[in-house]
Amino acid sequence: MKKLWAPWRLRYIEIAEDINKQGCIFCDLPRDKAENDRKNLILFHGEKAFIIMNKYPYNNGHLMVVPYQHTDTMEKLSSAERLELMDLLQKSIDTLNKCCSPHGFNVGMNLGRVAGAGIDEHLHFHIVPRWSGDTNFMPVTAELKVISAGIMETYDNLYPLLNR
Repeated sequence: MKKLWAPWRLRYIEIAEDINKQGCIFCDLPRDKAENDRKNLILFHGEKAFIIMNKYPYNNGHLMVVPYQHTDTMEKLSSAERLELMDLLQKSIDTLNKCCSPHGFNVGMNLGRVAGAGIDEHLHFHIVPRWSGDTNFMPVTAELKVISAGIMETYDNLYPLLNR
């Protein structure tokens, strides 16, 4: 079995733990005024869920689809909430394809702290665009992950595509 060694990710998990002690960002950020969406990296507001950029991305264009309901299990979501999550996942993938032309995606969620969830009390899906060659020696030899585009520039490219 091959293993992906990603020691640089521990910093993000520790930051998420500190954030969790202050409240739930997935509950608090969408309640913030709409004029703060760019600052909060919220790309799209749905009826039952929203799309937000990952502030600590694994790759350029790393998005998350999050229900407004604060829950850590899928069973607590209604059918309408689960359907909108799937619709927003597809909308995210379509938009990332138009904007960034990735070669593939990692899509999924980590349920529970032991599964790798940095914010384990509020479930969310990750959509991580992938390109051939996007993994290299930098994380292993220099403990450095190269993100090829700025978060705000990526936000500005994705926002109009998601809000047509």
